[in-house]
Amino acid sequence: MTALLGLDARMRLARLYLCTDARQEQGDLADFLAEAFAGGVDIVQIRQKGMDPDAELEALEVARSVALRYQGLVCVNDSPELAARFHADVLHLGQTDGSSAQARRYLHRWAQLGRSTHTPAQSDAAVADPLTDYFCVGPVYATATKPDYHPVGLDLVRYAARLAPPADLASKPWFAIGGINLDNLDAVLAAGARRICVVRPITQATDPRAAAAALKRRLAAAWRADPGMEAYTLAAAAGQAMARGQ
Repeated sequence: MTALLGLDARMRLARLYLCTDARQEQGDLADFLAEAFAGGVDIVQIRQKGMDPDAELEALEVARSVALRYQGLVCVNDSPELAARFHADVLHLGQTDGSSAQARRYLHRWAQLGRSTHTPAQSDAAVADPLTDYFCVGPVYATATKPDYHPVGLDLVRYAARLAPPADLASKPWFAIGGINLDNLDAVLAAGARRICVVRPITQATDPRAAAAALKRRLAAAWRADPGMEAYTLAAAAGQAMARGQ
């Protein structure tokens, strides 16, 4: 069924988003991603600051070749230009990466555009922007991947849950991000998140498939326990997601 879903529906049904570098040191990007997707990862973003664009494009192509086997999504980080070269289905921007309108010029019409947000005002702006499809809130907890960002805690997660209720099909999907792992995931879910983005719990795991599966099981349980999420899931899968700008 997933193969027949559009990108909007696939984004809405996504629960587990993984950010990883290109695994150049390990030399195992394809094998690692196969394990991560098999464990339940829905979206993979290749994020490696300072990487040569040609090398990054090669890593993205590897990611896409693996993702196709699992109906996963591959996201380009920060660069609309690279997204254009890759013909990306997903592009994620930070707060300083230019406007959504500028980025859209590099994307195909169905591509999903995301934005990182760190404050209520930034989350408000992401929701109000008709060209933004999803957003991330965080970092919820301190994380070595974003050492210059102060953790925002669960208050921003609670704010996002009120701003864009996950079970409301009219709301934009959003992911809690930053220092989330199995030990604190229940608190993040209790604060209202139904989607998360992680790095180290999977990238540093001895068994990436098992690590992803453990996270996905917790997320799936939260969706099942939330009365509104079952109807949301059925509606999104049926292609009833709201069109951009409505």
